[in-house]
Amino acid sequence: MVSPRRRPPRGRDRTPIRIGTTAVARKIRRSAPDAGTPGPDESAHVPEPPAAQVARPVRVALVHDWLDTWRGGERVLSEICALYGDAELFALVDFLPEPDRSRLRGKRAATSFLQRLPFARQSFRRALPLFPRAIESLDVSAFDLVVSSSHAVAKGVRTHRGQLHICYCYTPMRYAWDLRDQYLRQSGLDHGLRGRLARRVLDRLQAWDRATSGRVDHFVAISQHIAERIRRCYGRESTVIYPPVAIDAIDAPPARGFAYVTVSHLVPYKRVDLIVEAFARLPDRELIVIGEGPERARIQAIAGPNVHLIGRVPDRERDLWLAKARAFIFAAEEDFGIAPLEAQAAGTPVIALARGGALETIRGLDAPDPTGILYADQTAGAIVAAVLEFEAQYARFAAAACVENAARFGPQRFRRELGAFVDARWSEFVRRKDPE
Repeated sequence: MVSPRRRPPRGRDRTPIRIGTTAVARKIRRSAPDAGTPGPDESAHVPEPPAAQVARPVRVALVHDWLDTWRGGERVLSEICALYGDAELFALVDFLPEPDRSRLRGKRAATSFLQRLPFARQSFRRALPLFPRAIESLDVSAFDLVVSSSHAVAKGVRTHRGQLHICYCYTPMRYAWDLRDQYLRQSGLDHGLRGRLARRVLDRLQAWDRATSGRVDHFVAISQHIAERIRRCYGRESTVIYPPVAIDAIDAPPARGFAYVTVSHLVPYKRVDLIVEAFARLPDRELIVIGEGPERARIQAIAGPNVHLIGRVPDRERDLWLAKARAFIFAAEEDFGIAPLEAQAAGTPVIALARGGALETIRGLDAPDPTGILYADQTAGAIVAAVLEFEAQYARFAAAACVENAARFGPQRFRRELGAFVDARWSEFVRRKDPE
């Protein structure tokens, strides 16, 4: 692997390596992951490149926003790392707990100056105004292909004309765009001098976010919902490749229980507080809340005796909770929503807000084989009504239908579709740079 070197001046091209040679093609074919079984939507999303052009680039940089815990974005990153095992990893900071490191094939990220700030481990997010400068300080100039895994600033990494940059985009930066007012309000920054300063910071972040979208050659969106947001925010088209969803098979699935379950990072936009408030009105139903985050203390304060916050648990324990839950509850307007699909993969139906990615991943009561209830309003009252409707319609939900629906989003399908997309774009890039 070539180590990062000084960036060439803008406008000068490095001659890209030839990746179509027989020797390199043989080497990459030997190391390619199992393609798996074709998914139902593959041909609609990702055209296959010609067979002679399938060889992948040798020098690959993966750029992730930050690494401090294990959530949906990190699960996607682990699959990208499996596709490009020799790639080098970059991030603003890397405080990933060691037990999770093996999921990234042991990779440690080359980090920005934020890593060295004294408060970084606990409070690096407070340095939000510095994020653009920090991501631009990462030097990926020695690489042929840059794949950014971005929900905030990773897609703004500096590249040059001799490189191909593909962004797997979870969303344009939420707090600079769609959820801006909600973040300001729930952070107490929607009024006064601090509020004016916060809005000015977000104005600058939004302008930077829009401008740096031009550094991306091709966007890949996690859902049609996000493809539309990319079009609206950046004026760019994108290809939809759904993220991977997997759950380890449970040898002896537990009997279906009576408790409802939610799994979430406890941050404001997830609206776990609404779920807890709803179950305060349903005192004879039990709710299990799995996850940690800055909202935990506030949520605990409003929880009744029928609500149990059990924190973060190992994946195996989480899967058991999902498998025996009566239903999974979800209240966020999510860009895709991996947790509801993990619940369906465990055979558990979902009660979810009818917005965002849930409309693409959950089959509602209008389907012949529904996998969940979709409710319209983001309120505790709407959740209460949805729970009661779910119980009235309970006989319509089959575990097999939930599992079958989730199988459309498996990891092998993700690797195959993303790998084919990158191969096709790389082949086009090489032909443009070196038509001979």
